[in-house]
Amino acid sequence: MSKAMKIAIVDDEKDMRQSISQWLALSGFDTETFASAEDALKGLGADYPGIVVSDIKMPGMDGMQLLKKLKGVDSTLPVIMITGHGDVPMAVEAMRIGAFDFLEKPFNPDRMTELAKKATQARRLTLDNRALRRELSDGTALMKKLIGASPAMERLKEDILDLGQADGHVLIEGETGTGKTLVAHALHAVGARAAKKFVLISCSAYDEDTLTRRLFGPAADDEPIPAMEEARGGTLLLEDIEALSPALQARLLTAINDQGTPAETRIVAISNLQDEGKTIEAVMRPDLFYRLAALRITVPPLRQRGEDILTLFTRLSDQFADEYGCDAPQVSAQEAAQLLQAPWPGNVRQLINVAERAVLQNRRGTGTIASLLMADSDDSRPAMTTEGKPLKEFVEAFERMLIDNTMRRHKGSIVAVMDELCLPRRTLNEKMAKYQLQRSDYL
Repeated sequence: MSKAMKIAIVDDEKDMRQSISQWLALSGFDTETFASAEDALKGLGADYPGIVVSDIKMPGMDGMQLLKKLKGVDSTLPVIMITGHGDVPMAVEAMRIGAFDFLEKPFNPDRMTELAKKATQARRLTLDNRALRRELSDGTALMKKLIGASPAMERLKEDILDLGQADGHVLIEGETGTGKTLVAHALHAVGARAAKKFVLISCSAYDEDTLTRRLFGPAADDEPIPAMEEARGGTLLLEDIEALSPALQARLLTAINDQGTPAETRIVAISNLQDEGKTIEAVMRPDLFYRLAALRITVPPLRQRGEDILTLFTRLSDQFADEYGCDAPQVSAQEAAQLLQAPWPGNVRQLINVAERAVLQNRRGTGTIASLLMADSDDSRPAMTTEGKPLKEFVEAFERMLIDNTMRRHKGSIVAVMDELCLPRRTLNEKMAKYQLQRSDYL
């Protein structure tokens, strides 16, 4: 579940600070108080996880000066000003400077709660968007999102790091739900263009005229600048590249040729044709295909990733359990085998859905993982892959999941894990080394 947003209360009058703090705490907020603007400035940084409620009239630095300072630190930080009777002109000036809103004494506490809720919602959205932008420009963070240690995933990560440093255009292929767009973001984030623009266009989301304007212009008054221009110097991601008409393929080829070498804008194209049993070569003009496929990445389907399935299921179910405020389901050996054997036609996207439903089932105390897999299958039995897996692979995958779950539950306490799993320390150390589990990851 999401944490309560903080509210910093700034007022030189102790009784007023305490009364506002008590009321907002009863409304579900996490409050902290400051007796002066100077003290508040020491504790409020650019990414403060909440909002500020400040009196205007205070000795020393007053509320208006505090507002200006805070806006200089973080222009998006919501600040609610409290004014005395007759200070409305000052409050209007505060709004001009950038205050979120103001309350005139004596104010209705319910009105304060209403304003605080609006301000914290705006702040949460700002911080979420800020974190997302940082994440999408942080190659290390993005690579961590590519969870898994299977040979297929290790090869994919190596390809991303290698091709990210190259400068040619890239074609990304793979089945639906494998994470091709995430791979494209990672390619950009680990390369030399990471600080430049990353622009995403879905070629199947527009009619031909709109897509032409969106890619090449001229843009209508209510449309953003053309993507080829917007992405200049950075990366242009074209999803569903197979949806381009012959005319647009020719236009794109001309634009690529006009850039020269090295390319001013790197194009990363994503194809989903594997789902239809076709190839991108069959639907794209050869000269454009060879330009876009100068470098190529194939994202592996989930069914080929072995024990990554259990690792992903565990991480996802933990995340959903936290979101819904309940316990994650404990996976039995039989259920682990069923997860490993399922064909996963929807790949990681399907696994996300199954993990969420498993958490909701566990909260109600009904249902099994097998029933969820059957619901995703046309057959009356849990769907299984035709690709045989040796018993050793099932045993090792379950063993790794069991140690991983226990380590996380005990927050890295080796003694507690040894007691629960009845393992001597040397055996546990050997198995953790074998499965690349680091105690530091659980502390």
